[in-house]
Amino acid sequence: MGSHGIRDRVAIIGMGCTPFKEHWDRGTDDLLVDAAGDTFASAGVSKGDIDAYWFGTAQSAMSGVPLAAALKLENKPVSRVENFCATGSEALRQACYAVASGAYDTAMAIGVEKVKDSGFQGLNAFPIPNDGTNRTLTAAAMFSLVLPAYAEKYGVDPDALRRTVARIASKNHANGAHNPRAQFRREMDVDAICAMPSVAGRLSVMDCAGVADGSAAAIVCRAEDSHRYTDKPLYVKALSFVAGNGSGVLDPSYDYTTFRECEAAARDAYAQAGITDPRRELAMAEVHDCFTPTELVLMEDLGFSARGEGWRDVEAGVFDLAGDLPVNPDGGLKSFGHPVRASGLRMLFEAWLQLRGEAPEDRRITTADRGLALTHNLGGYPGEMVSFVGIFGNALG
Repeated sequence: MGSHGIRDRVAIIGMGCTPFKEHWDRGTDDLLVDAAGDTFASAGVSKGDIDAYWFGTAQSAMSGVPLAAALKLENKPVSRVENFCATGSEALRQACYAVASGAYDTAMAIGVEKVKDSGFQGLNAFPIPNDGTNRTLTAAAMFSLVLPAYAEKYGVDPDALRRTVARIASKNHANGAHNPRAQFRREMDVDAICAMPSVAGRLSVMDCAGVADGSAAAIVCRAEDSHRYTDKPLYVKALSFVAGNGSGVLDPSYDYTTFRECEAAARDAYAQAGITDPRRELAMAEVHDCFTPTELVLMEDLGFSARGEGWRDVEAGVFDLAGDLPVNPDGGLKSFGHPVRASGLRMLFEAWLQLRGEAPEDRRITTADRGLALTHNLGGYPGEMVSFVGIFGNALG
């Protein structure tokens, strides 16, 4: 990797996040105003104090104008970005590099999606093919292929593995049940999840993240200026982004038990941050659990578990709220919901709360003294995806 990183040069000084749910009574503008307003208040600034904005969305806007209109911005640069499900993280990455470069003193990254009353069953990629070349497999079907591949490669009983990924869903629902911003706030046990009809392969509906409406935002500035705004900033330790070239779906050796782009992004992020043992150096991780097998594979791709051992660590409770390395303490995509282009910033919002000691006690991690959090986004499908890994800390050095 050729990235040099911007370790400890940029700080996050304010954050906000709306509830993620079916916002039948809120429009895109409302969600943007709510998230931005909370973020301004968090940093003790006004919209006029922000030099530039990076706006992540897919189906809710096609330029920077809708954000400028919603916030009533005057003569501010607004860059609309889109990079699949990693768009919120991409907005943050660009805002951070703009500040690190010296181009701006302050910048806001904000993501939003408002799709529940759009008339579509979910998100769609534009332009929508009408020549017969559109994808015939759902995202659930693509990620469901991970389960039989993993079971065969590592000699795991398929029925036992089915229960392992259901345990991942159960964990995340247990965490989300204590999160007032989460879309799904009911705990679910493993048996109930396994008993549901399958939607793809052996995945039930409760193995799949729900599409939601919502918005989240962050304000960044130079690290040396951060204490003008807050006495508890988070410092950017690493920002890594990898865009795959789609070769996995054409490569006969690709076996669906790893996401190569995620592994590469993690390797680069650890190098930027100086991390050699992520499982013991990180206080927590927010990962892209779009489907339960995704979280299983990510435990290995991110270096939290050895190859073929992730399922054992899941069963041992390593990634539970009180485990050695809490994963998705806010409920993850599975429970918190997935307004796709806002999710990356929502992940950072949980790190913001946990590392500042502001998460509610009933879902507060016990490892916060390690002072480092990882967020991970992916977009696309096994063999053809983009991946972001960010690392953030509550102290310099």
